Amino acid sequence: MEAYDRFELLINDRIVKTPVAIASMAGIVDAAYVLERADHVGAAFIGGYSIDAATIEASRRMAGEGRKEFLYDDPLEALGREIDALKQSDVVTGLNLRGSTPASYAGVARAFEDAVVYEIDAHCRQPAMIEAGCGEYLLQHPGRLVEIVGALKAEDVTVSVKIRAGVAADDAALARTVWKAGADILHVDLMDFGHNKVRQIRNASPLTLIANNSITTFDKAMDAFSHGADLVSLARKSDPWTLAGLDAAITRSAEEGGWYNAPKQLCRGGDIRALAFCCMPVKACPLLPALERVGLSRDDYLKFKQEAAKETPLEDGKSTCFGSLAWCCKISSPCMFRNMTLEKKGLSAREYMRCKHHLAEKIIHRIFDEEEPVDESS
Repeated sequence: MEAYDRFELLINDRIVKTPVAIASMAGIVDAAYVLERADHVGAAFIGGYSIDAATIEASRRMAGEGRKEFLYDDPLEALGREIDALKQSDVVTGLNLRGSTPASYAGVARAFEDAVVYEIDAHCRQPAMIEAGCGEYLLQHPGRLVEIVGALKAEDVTVSVKIRAGVAADDAALARTVWKAGADILHVDLMDFGHNKVRQIRNASPLTLIANNSITTFDKAMDAFSHGADLVSLARKSDPWTLAGLDAAITRSAEEGGWYNAPKQLCRGGDIRALAFCCMPVKACPLLPALERVGLSRDDYLKFKQEAAKETPLEDGKSTCFGSLAWCCKISSPCMFRNMTLEKKGLSAREYMRCKHHLAEKIIHRIFDEEEPVDESS
């Protein structure tokens, strides 16, 4: 519960003790690899594992070309051993799976039910795997990806989709598509796109978002967090030293700041969660086009935010510009009136940011509960 109080992060109905994850690397990341690093990761995706004849043959071909691969005659038996080995840890486990049909994925989910997260490998770019109908093939044939998500969700399990940015025709539209299909997590290899891609995807869906690719320092992690990521994942640099450093720095930041992945303010390039920091729409500023993109009128925004702040510490604040802390900015922005109000209320900066986090969650639910599509262009 200490970890939940710090990060308020759940995956597969389990507490994630730190928003640092290990990404799959075929032939490398298995239970033993994770257990050596378990003290400093909150989630780990083992694999990738080929789970049917077509993808197993693709793995054999790739291994013959010199790549590391997990090769098993009986994938379910092998996966069962890996899952059992990880039960001793407090790491949330995901299986990165390579299958050629929706039925293949559903078969694995029936075998292990809700013990793990099922991650669809729509990321591999090796020709053998693409020819088998897996990896990047799914990004170029999103209808098949939707079918696989649906097959897994029919088994009532938690579903992650691992993608490589820049392969699909429109990453934001893809994020919205897999969310609508029932996916729970989007795990994004950002390639060279950086935080702009994180913000674009965050603005398109409410999926739990994991940012991957060269995020090996605290500054890079915070850059991803402040633009919409819920977790960061490491692959090649997932050595114990790097993971321990990230975990310690992110934990310290969370304990001091109250909201570990707080967005930048909207006027400084923040994602739509930053509406929690915006004031009333009384002047020309980035708030107005942002409201238009998410389909909220000025009146809707005013009424919703006032209602969302009711019976919370943000409800009032007579000394503030608009009479309520609901309209006040991020704690890192200097404001004498906000700080005077916090002092009068006995509300610490950390508690204030936690309240803003909860307000942002309500805003996200409000936006994505609506059926009208969001403009994902920014």
